[in-house]
Amino acid sequence: MSPLVKTVLRFGLIILALLILFQLTNASLFIPSISVDFVIGIAAIILMALGIYLGRGIKKEKIIEVKPSSVIDEKRILSLGISPRELEVLQLISEGLSNQEIAERLFISESTIKTHISNLFVKLDVKRRTQAVIRGKEWRIIA
Repeated sequence: MSPLVKTVLRFGLIILALLILFQLTNASLFIPSISVDFVIGIAAIILMALGIYLGRGIKKEKIIEVKPSSVIDEKRILSLGISPRELEVLQLISEGLSNQEIAERLFISESTIKTHISNLFVKLDVKRRTQAVIRGKEWRIIA
């Protein structure tokens, strides 16, 4: 089934549930023996069932498992223009170190680390540290 058809069906189900809810509220007005609590309970059950049905189709982002490789693609590193220091910073990021910890380990200032990370983001076309690590492993830039 195409995504467009699924979306139309989902909105149709939402509209149907709301119409049923409105009809139940009208029934409680005309039939005094039906309590308001009963109508609210039925409406809650209908909306909960609809939420479960619609929610099961929502999928999380796929997790890409990258197998560790000891082979580093030197040609890719050269083609991207990644300096040895930037590569070292990327490797330390992949080990989970903060900017301050990386700066202390490499004996350089934290602002220099931030510059290296910014350059890496541009060269790897990413926006976050985790994306940079994943991209580096996918492209076999880091181990």
